[in-house]
Amino acid sequence: MKILMVLTSHDQLGDTGKKTGFWLEEFAAPYYVLKDAGADITLASPSGGQPPLDPKSDEADAQTEATHRFKADPAAQAALASTRPLSEIEAAEFDAVFYPGGHGPLWDLAEDGNSIRLIEAFVATDRPVATVCHAPGVLRHVRGADGKPLVSGRRVTGFTNSEEEAVGLTDVVPFLVEDMLVANGGHYEKGGDWAVHVVTDGKLVTGQNPASSEEAAKALLALL
Repeated sequence: MKILMVLTSHDQLGDTGKKTGFWLEEFAAPYYVLKDAGADITLASPSGGQPPLDPKSDEADAQTEATHRFKADPAAQAALASTRPLSEIEAAEFDAVFYPGGHGPLWDLAEDGNSIRLIEAFVATDRPVATVCHAPGVLRHVRGADGKPLVSGRRVTGFTNSEEEAVGLTDVVPFLVEDMLVANGGHYEKGGDWAVHVVTDGKLVTGQNPASSEEAAKALLALL
């Protein structure tokens, strides 16, 4: 079971002067769910190498069992420091793909041609695609075989407008995940803010927020 995890390479939070990147829990929790299930995991990012960590996800109140495990795991840290450039990745090498969130993907992966082609290749061959929190944003320009947006007519979730408002970044992000999914024809669903909420529609798994990352990975495994 070979699984690809794709992380952002973007580290600037708009023009605020603050840093962003991937959210640690949204990487660590799925990584260990998949690893413990025996998956062979490959990590990739647009630029390759070490993806930028959102500093807020490294603060004490954002730590979980999975993030503590990661910080005590030199092998996982070494793997994260040497992600493969996305341009080198062939979808045919993998059984499924998982995209952790953080705000970074809204700027780079949502617009990245390599990422878009990769997801379309997974979909065309009926292999699972999972995204969590802000990572459903990577589906923005992805199209299905019918030429329509991939999420059109599908049940989906992702970071809510109210959750974005709560973190004060509504006017900073390039687009709101909830609004984009609705505009692209998705049947958007949500649970309570910050509560676990995962939706599976066919081979597409979407999770609402950081708390949903572990369950999103389990949903991906269930499809495999």
